[in-house]
Amino acid sequence: MACAEEIQALVKSYRGDLEKDLEKYERLRDLDIFVLDNSIRESTVGQLRAHTLESKWDLYNEVKKCKFENIIVASFSHMTRVDDVWMKQLVDTGVDRCGLWAFSEITEGAGASKVPDTETVPVGLRKMKDAGLWNVIFEVDLSDVIYDFDKFPMEKMLQLIKKWIVWCHTNLHHDSKVCVSFRDLAETMPDHPDRVFMTVDFLAKLPANIRPYGLMYEEPGKTMPEECGNWAKYIRAIMNNNNWKAHLLVHVHEKYGYCDATALQCLMDGADGIWASLCIEGASMGAASSTVTLMNLVRMGNKKVLKKFNCSYLRKAAIKITQITTGIDPHIKQPIYGARALDFVFNLTKDEFDLATFFGEHAPVRITTLSSPEMILKRMTYLFGQDPQFTVEIARNMKEKMLEDLKSNRKEEYMSESGLAILFDRAGGKLSEKMRDVIAQKKEQDPYHQRLIAEIRKTWNCWDLNEEGQRDNMLQYDSFYNGFMAPYFGCYRCSDTKRALKAIDMDADGQVDWTEFCVYLKWAIAQYPNVKDSQELLDIAFRKGIIPAMRDENK
Repeated sequence: MACAEEIQALVKSYRGDLEKDLEKYERLRDLDIFVLDNSIRESTVGQLRAHTLESKWDLYNEVKKCKFENIIVASFSHMTRVDDVWMKQLVDTGVDRCGLWAFSEITEGAGASKVPDTETVPVGLRKMKDAGLWNVIFEVDLSDVIYDFDKFPMEKMLQLIKKWIVWCHTNLHHDSKVCVSFRDLAETMPDHPDRVFMTVDFLAKLPANIRPYGLMYEEPGKTMPEECGNWAKYIRAIMNNNNWKAHLLVHVHEKYGYCDATALQCLMDGADGIWASLCIEGASMGAASSTVTLMNLVRMGNKKVLKKFNCSYLRKAAIKITQITTGIDPHIKQPIYGARALDFVFNLTKDEFDLATFFGEHAPVRITTLSSPEMILKRMTYLFGQDPQFTVEIARNMKEKMLEDLKSNRKEEYMSESGLAILFDRAGGKLSEKMRDVIAQKKEQDPYHQRLIAEIRKTWNCWDLNEEGQRDNMLQYDSFYNGFMAPYFGCYRCSDTKRALKAIDMDADGQVDWTEFCVYLKWAIAQYPNVKDSQELLDIAFRKGIIPAMRDENK
């Protein structure tokens, strides 16, 4: 066993190493980050449902709510896209175009010869001129995949880039902002980093009036964060050596789970901005979102981000853009803006930086076998209000029931209103009218589940009409027994039947309300969503819900 001196030496070494490793994050705390929003373009790439004119307006409005001033609005091609029509609509509104950007190739094409066309004005530039846009992002490829640099050496490529930069200032606007984007840096850097460094040095030495506004590069998701960060480090070094104070923006694709870490690494190593969508949706597995990147800067104490952007709206914007793009909510485990991103899981102690408080939202308490009795009580009170039955003792019983379920191979959830209510009932509590009403107000979203409940309701209505010729949403005990309980209980007047009826009759009025019965039906659907028909749904409701619940009723 190590002696006290050895332990203290390890502690000192650990603290020193940790402090050294965390020093790099200081840059993020003070970074005046530049955001070139790509939500309108990135979110549509590779989607099964492309953006309509209406959805583009919806996306644009969400981006503006975040106070992003620079927005990529189009990527033009020879085909007439929605971009072409939407851009005309946008410009016709009289919007300030100083912050609007569009992509263009650096050449009209290369063909089989792999030598770029140096004379034809690229279609992107022609369409930008027609649309009245003047901020250009030139896509440049420097690997051997697109061009043959033996036939078309780097000196000619650099002159081609300069030619079209000058064209922008002459034909689009004298104050055109131009960014040069290295599209294939991941393919170029392993074998030809010299081409990248030559290009950066060349652009840095251009006359100030035509020198690019910034440089950009993207990472396809296959390089490590440190490698991608080194690209930023060396590009920025060349820029600094030439006293070129331009922006360096990064865009990182997801593939192996590194995208957000890689984006932050690049910002630590020399990049000062990102071009990204507010949400992860995009080509293949998507790309690092501005929402996650910016919130990481916020939690590190970056005050400039808070002043510059509407950060408290980022989560809502990311959710809405995901919904507009995909038609569904973000993945529940998506960091920052997923449904579970705000949850308490292990205890009720808030993190030093609390997402829920920042976004002004309620942090749900996630109910699992790891939940404390206090967490169970907090969730119960949040869903159903104050109730004298909600005690630490009943919460302990509920947790014991959860563990018993697992031991008996019964795998259920206890987070939903119905799931928690039935657990409470099984643990010795008495379902209240408030619980009944809360669960009744929850609408089933799945059409199939709606149909199953509708089929059971049809049977209910028949028995309801038979009683007095009119429906009042209530059944006498004998009607409910004959209509639904008979397959599960041997006789109407036996003690088990009476206890079951008492468990269902939450307001103790001597009748069964439809809303009372629905508590168990909705619980059964929530726990076993793959039921094959309404009869199986009834079986689950009775055998796994009502019958276990009746056991704690007094005889």
